[in-house]
Amino acid sequence: MTSQEGVPLLSVDGLSVQFSSRRGVVRAVDGLTYDVHAGETLAIVGESGSGKSISAQTVMGTLPPSATVTHGTVRFDGVDLIALTEAQRRTYRGARIGMVFQDSLAALNPVLTVGDQIAELYRVHQGASRGAAKAASIERLGHVGIPSPRERYRQYPHQFSGGQRQRVMIAIALALRPQLVIADEPTTSLDVTVQDQILQLLADLKAETGMALILISHDLGIVAQVADRVVVMYAGSVAEHAPVLDLFDQPLHPYSRGLLESIPRMEGEPGLLVPIPGSPPNLAAVAPGCAFADRCRYMQARCRDARPDLVTSGPSRQSRCLRWEELRDGTL
Repeated sequence: MTSQEGVPLLSVDGLSVQFSSRRGVVRAVDGLTYDVHAGETLAIVGESGSGKSISAQTVMGTLPPSATVTHGTVRFDGVDLIALTEAQRRTYRGARIGMVFQDSLAALNPVLTVGDQIAELYRVHQGASRGAAKAASIERLGHVGIPSPRERYRQYPHQFSGGQRQRVMIAIALALRPQLVIADEPTTSLDVTVQDQILQLLADLKAETGMALILISHDLGIVAQVADRVVVMYAGSVAEHAPVLDLFDQPLHPYSRGLLESIPRMEGEPGLLVPIPGSPPNLAAVAPGCAFADRCRYMQARCRDARPDLVTSGPSRQSRCLRWEELRDGTL
């Protein structure tokens, strides 16, 4: 599934994660496979409940106690993170893998100043003195565009705007210059102007540091701006994987096509969208066959017989659809 030569920085192979619930066993992630190379941006997209955030939490080692990894590996720089102890995982978290969370107000500690929360990283992971950690934190706040960083260092999260809190989250995620940053819906609830600023900041920092970026999003407009490749997830699995321009030009899975058709466009009749019918499946009772079958306009009887394989559908492309060739040829 790689689009670049060389060994991937992160390789997720056959990852399956499940939860035990009153409804039964919920298969939140089911056989997920993807690679990420240094310096590239991989977007993971899909509706809520598709498994995007759970897969990211697995990489970070922050799954809730009710979750169990039942299969697969998550290799970072050749090391299987799943096989590590919690103490070993902590040496990766923050230092080599950073994360920007969706809800910055919930992610930041409300009783600590933002400066103390950044400085803690330098003290824990690098053994920095209190003074050195403070100086590095102030520098980092300025680096992500926080005005008057020396004064803002002493302030608390509630004293920052939503966009500024996201900048603080990015400062924390990148403080130790990690090789990989996972951004989970980093612009949710921000206005369009601030969204653009945050995305540009991430792009600038990626270009400056050479880090890899995994962008988790449901917003394909954002994905089009920043991603190199896209993994489309549905019901915990990869529905399609493609270079970003190829996906937007010619999606080879009906779910990908549905996502693109539901994006508001400047051309055509204002306000006219094509929604995907129905709802995502119950992951505690997924029916045999294609998980998207009940919502698919191109469904055939054979689609219900067995789960389609993820097949190669072009250069650096894969699709989990029996009719991908018809989608490619424009006969559907």
